[in-house]
Amino acid sequence: MNVFEMKFAKVFPMLIAKAERKGRTREEVYELTEWLTGYSSDELDHLLNSDTTYGEFFDRAPRMNPARMNVKGRICGVRIEEIEDPKMRDMRVLDKLVDELAKGKPVEKILNL
Repeated sequence: MNVFEMKFAKVFPMLIAKAERKGRTREEVYELTEWLTGYSSDELDHLLNSDTTYGEFFDRAPRMNPARMNVKGRICGVRIEEIEDPKMRDMRVLDKLVDELAKGKPVEKILNL
């Protein structure tokens, strides 16, 4: 099964757990996700209680932030700016934002890109 077929309710809690293991909060992960996708906190909570797939989560995002194209760097050994599939790139951008959070960067600094 590819990651886009997995349930959002299974994948997203792993991002939250990654941040929380490093002393960060669920709210901070929500803030990064809201910035990237345009979903509200209430919408994210609703999605966590639905059968929405991770692919559908990105396909149905209310407003993908155009500034996401400025996110650079490596995630899982792959340069984000070299990922050709737009949905895979967006998924890796979210991974990178949460990674930066887990490394101790303040949300404001992460989103200032």
